[in-house]
Amino acid sequence: MDLLQPVYTEIAECQDCYKCLRECKVKAICIQDGHARIIPEACIQCGHCVRICPVKAKKVRNDLERVRLLLKLKKRTFVSLAPSYIAEFPEYSNGQIIAALKAMGFAGVSLTALGAQEVSASVAEMINKKPGLYLSSACPVITDLVQKYYPELKDNITNVYSPLLAHSKMLRQEYGNDIGIVFIGPCIAKKNESDENKDLLNVALTFESLRQWWQVEGIDPAKIEPGEDDKFVPRDAAEGALYPVDGGMIAGIKADCSVSNTDFMAFSGLKAVMHALAGLAGKQFDRSVLVELLACEGGCVNGPGSANCEHTVIKRHKVLDSATTDTAEIPRKPGMDISCLYTAPVVRELRFSEDDIRKALARVGKTTIQDELNCGGCGYDSCRAFARALLAGKAEKTMCVGYMRKLADKKVDALISTMPSGVVIVDHDLCVVDSNRKFAELLGEDVEIIFQNCPGLAGARLEKIVPFYEPFKIVFERELEKLQKNIRHNGKVLDITIFTVEPKMLVGAIVKDVTEPVVQKEQILAKAQEVIDKNLETVQKIAFLLGENAADSEVILDSIKNMFK
Repeated sequence: MDLLQPVYTEIAECQDCYKCLRECKVKAICIQDGHARIIPEACIQCGHCVRICPVKAKKVRNDLERVRLLLKLKKRTFVSLAPSYIAEFPEYSNGQIIAALKAMGFAGVSLTALGAQEVSASVAEMINKKPGLYLSSACPVITDLVQKYYPELKDNITNVYSPLLAHSKMLRQEYGNDIGIVFIGPCIAKKNESDENKDLLNVALTFESLRQWWQVEGIDPAKIEPGEDDKFVPRDAAEGALYPVDGGMIAGIKADCSVSNTDFMAFSGLKAVMHALAGLAGKQFDRSVLVELLACEGGCVNGPGSANCEHTVIKRHKVLDSATTDTAEIPRKPGMDISCLYTAPVVRELRFSEDDIRKALARVGKTTIQDELNCGGCGYDSCRAFARALLAGKAEKTMCVGYMRKLADKKVDALISTMPSGVVIVDHDLCVVDSNRKFAELLGEDVEIIFQNCPGLAGARLEKIVPFYEPFKIVFERELEKLQKNIRHNGKVLDITIFTVEPKMLVGAIVKDVTEPVVQKEQILAKAQEVIDKNLETVQKIAFLLGENAADSEVILDSIKNMFK
């Protein structure tokens, strides 16, 4: 069920914009009945779709009730607080944040950065033992990305826990396995980590959820006077506090690995990360190369679960300014075993024959190479990618803007051409944009000949084909919604209704020959109906005066109407 996933779509609010599909780097979106649904097995939980959805239809699972229940069931529950808290809550002191969390029932607050230090220590030992390419496992979004979409690089992921899971293991060793642990930070993917590692981590909340919780409980950390015991447990962190910014992990390792024998690189943002991963498969390195990868551009300080919208430079400065490092301790010796295996299944793209792709393209009116405009309106990078999505059942024909435009044009053309009345549309220069054959017939034989040579009379100057172009100018100049005129032309009486299609841009007109028998009959029927309507209104108002006479007159008028029908 979608609601059980960390990120899901509120179907009723999804509005056919496909923005999430355009922005999703791994195209983990399926369009069904015009609504964009997330494909759980393909999603890497980056949370970008949550941020960019214009109608807020993409939601993050709210786990507040799970936290409340955990606080009731466990004697002691600890918070693992992401190091980016310093950029998220600059208005509060550490003591105020800790005291506010304790007021909500937590036994203590610990820094996830302690787990980050364990990760740095283990990775430093790993890259010194064996040369080769190493991809950091600190970001759960990146580990999912590599496993699902770059399986050939799966073995290059450092086989250690993420900082959060390492910290969770540390807390259980320190306080016992029966404690509850709740992560609070800017990362949505941590919810996935809690779902898959319940023996280590119970629940994950976002900073945004914490702010909402404080508001509901009426807690304002700024008004709290922290006590002497309101400190991080079991101790404060050092270089691990740098992990929220790109390059922060490297800072915890670099002192032991000189530039001469190890290369260090840091990339943040999925686009940059995917460019960095491209072409790495099968490459051999004669020395250790550590590539630090973070899904959020600028690092975790810009995580999707953050409510603080300050600029990256300001957030980064706060993190760097608050962190303390002791280079004498870098790298640390690993304090515990945090090794693990990453086993997420690979996302296999369905393969289709060239013939199948051509047939799929034909379904949206693309039969030649020139038709493949690659406008990107559907959300895919190319028409062929869209065709493959169609074949896989992930997309719908209505997503193609070109196809829908052509379909709309065909429907309008069919409607205009079959109308019994003359129809014309003109632009602000009084040039014909389109018209039907009936319009040409009403204007005379000369205009009919022009219509045969130029279907729709497209581009013809209105004043050169009709003598009654002045009402059109009036509608344009006065921006009238509608103007009706009866005009004599070539021995006919033409009933012309001119209306605005687009103010100052397009005007349309419906032209009828009221001297035609069919039109006369329509006119009489319309007048008869008008009399009936007025008479019924009179009956309702003064029924006590008219009595049965009004009803009799209605019967007579109805008989006239039926006779003409």
